[in-house]
Amino acid sequence: MTHMNSPEPVDPTRTALLVMDYQPPVLSLVDNAAELLDRTSTAIAQARAAAVQIVYVRVAFAAQDYAAIPPTNKGFARRASGGFLDAGTPEADIHPDIAPQPGDIVVTKTRRGAFSTTNLANLLNAHRIDSLILAGISTSGVVLSTLGDAADRDYRMIILTDCCADPRPEVHRVLMEQVFPAQADLIDTSALPSLLGR
Repeated sequence: MTHMNSPEPVDPTRTALLVMDYQPPVLSLVDNAAELLDRTSTAIAQARAAAVQIVYVRVAFAAQDYAAIPPTNKGFARRASGGFLDAGTPEADIHPDIAPQPGDIVVTKTRRGAFSTTNLANLLNAHRIDSLILAGISTSGVVLSTLGDAADRDYRMIILTDCCADPRPEVHRVLMEQVFPAQADLIDTSALPSLLGR
């Protein structure tokens, strides 16, 4: 069973909800895409109503991004030939069901984690953000990478367990039960209003 708890509320004005890699080709890799979109849409609406900063993280590649992937990068070297999540194509956009609105932040990355190839840290610092709520696909990709990096940057971390998914459900389960609780509070969307003090 996933290690859920009832964490102390956050200050919504110093909190960001990171919605990561919710793009059509990535969603197609998991079985429950429609349910994920529905839950995540609800979470975004609740966070927005509480004045939480909404941040969308997407992966997309321009020609120079493909060229910059070295053969030593096992996870991304196969992307170097191009054709997957090309920048400027509809497939690389955030899914239209949860499209960004004015005031939201959108960052584009070319590696797994949300921080390594973006200016996300500077944007969060400018908004005085000290707590992050994570939602993303996949659990073993962007969520795992971003959690580790953000924890090392001393953010308070919360994971929306039912807004994360992985093509390998067993990997998702192990991460949620055995790995993530050491670095983050784990809640589902039903507990989000309490976390936001509502």
